[in-house]
Amino acid sequence: MLSEKIKTKAAGLGYTACGIIPASSFDEYKNELDRRSELFPESKYLYDDFRSLSEPPKGSKSIIVTTQRINRYKIPKASEPFYGKMYLFDNRVDFTEEHRVNKEFEMYIKLLGLNIIDGTIPDRWAGARAGLGKFGRNNFLYDEKHGSYIIINTWIVDKELEYEKKPENTGLSACNDGCHKCIEACPTKALSDKLLMDAGKCICRVQFDKEDALSEELREQMGIWIYGCDACQDVCPMNKNKFVEDNEYPLLLEFEELMKPQNILEMDEETYKNVLNPRFWYAGEENLWLWKCNALRCLINTGDKKYHALIKKNQNNPDKRIKEVAKWGCGKLGI
Repeated sequence: MLSEKIKTKAAGLGYTACGIIPASSFDEYKNELDRRSELFPESKYLYDDFRSLSEPPKGSKSIIVTTQRINRYKIPKASEPFYGKMYLFDNRVDFTEEHRVNKEFEMYIKLLGLNIIDGTIPDRWAGARAGLGKFGRNNFLYDEKHGSYIIINTWIVDKELEYEKKPENTGLSACNDGCHKCIEACPTKALSDKLLMDAGKCICRVQFDKEDALSEELREQMGIWIYGCDACQDVCPMNKNKFVEDNEYPLLLEFEELMKPQNILEMDEETYKNVLNPRFWYAGEENLWLWKCNALRCLINTGDKKYHALIKKNQNNPDKRIKEVAKWGCGKLGI
């Protein structure tokens, strides 16, 4: 049976779990987008962009889903307050073990005579449908051993495979009914109820989706997060003691000095395009100004006097968006 061969190979490569599901429509996901569009009309444009994910591409027959753990890596202490863990340990970076494993697994799938179809689907919903985890209130997928510190990978293939019986309710919650810690901890109040989020307020999205400087209210609420946000995951009881930090992540310590907010503010375009952006790429190759706005906002919200001179200096920044944030900071700090 091809399914058993695929799962055996996945286990041998070190994946934490593997499941195979039919490539049918993600109707629950589509319904969830409708619900959020109605509740958060100002973010409807984002949910409209996601709708195409609910239909697997033409010719799709099966979806192979795996998970990889990221809770075995040491978190650089200088980076921890500013960067989300998922972003530090991105498995799409080509010099990492996780990326190598994915490429080997992909080649194995092809050697079995399966064609991999290009396309994107809602990975977390695929993982839940495959029985690899359950949703938390914060919209992350959790497994019992690693909490939400897992990365989900999917491959869409062109043949029917053997499927196991999976959960009937894909949106089944992993949380205790009385726990709302993630909702209470969300800095921008993007989280408001079980499996509900206003994407237009989520720090991980608004950091890089804007074409201008963020509103003063959002700047205040976002605190010192520069790239990603772990507020909801950090307070989650299901994540308690889940990070073991046994291994060094490739080149992360070498990046640590570069990633300090004060050094981002002084960074030149060449360093950004050739060094930082290839590793941390969500902002886009042309958007160093976004990084600088985020770093500047971070320094302002620390309230640390040692950054006052740098903040004041940026009131004369040639980029009007950075200048605007600096002026806001000087007003806020009274400098």
